[in-house]
Amino acid sequence: MNTASASTVETVHGSTRHTILRAARELIQTRSYLGFSFQDLADRVGIRKASLYHHFPSKEALGVAVLEHAIHTYDKWFQAFEGTPEEGFRIYINGFRNVIGAGQRVCPAAAFIPGWDAVDSDIHQTIVRLRQTQVDWLTAQLTRQGRVTDPADVAGQIFALCQGALISARVTGRVEDFDAALAPMRAQLGLTAPPSPTGS
Repeated sequence: MNTASASTVETVHGSTRHTILRAARELIQTRSYLGFSFQDLADRVGIRKASLYHHFPSKEALGVAVLEHAIHTYDKWFQAFEGTPEEGFRIYINGFRNVIGAGQRVCPAAAFIPGWDAVDSDIHQTIVRLRQTQVDWLTAQLTRQGRVTDPADVAGQIFALCQGALISARVTGRVEDFDAALAPMRAQLGLTAPPSPTGS
C-alpha cells in the first residue's frame, strides 16, 4: 500500500471512529450506558456489529473512550480560558444547559451512575477523573474570585448542582427546571439570569 492509500484508509478509520463515538455519546446521554447494545449502536451508525470491534474491543472500552473525549474537551477549554471567573462560571453552567441540552439529555458521566455497580473499574476511574478535572478548575476560579471561603467545597456543589439539575430537567423535559435549580448558585456566584432556552 502506498503512502497516499495508507493515509486515505487512516482517514476513513478515523472518521468512522469519530462517528461511532458521537453516536455512542448520544445513546449514552439519552438511554444510559446500560440502555443500549452494540447492535443498537451499529444500527445507528449504519455498520455491521462486528465492525465496531475493529475500533473498540468491548463496550467498556467504548465507554471509557466517550468519557476520555469529554475530559479532553474540558481540558482543552480550561487551558485556553482567559476570562474572568464570572465569565467562566457562566460558560460552564450554560455548557450543561445548552450544549448537553437540559431537558433532553444528561451528562455522559451521569448516564453511567444507575449501573455503577455493573460497570468496571476503568469506567469508575475515568468518571472520577472527569469530575475532578471540573472541580479543580472550578476551585481555581472560585479562589480567583474570592467570594467564598471554601472554594473546593463550593466547586463540588456547583458540579453536583449542574448534574442534579440536568437529571431533574430530563424528567420533566423542561429547561426551565434546570434554570430554577441553578438560580441560587448563579446568585451566589454573582451571575445574571440565564439566557432564553435557545440562547448560548
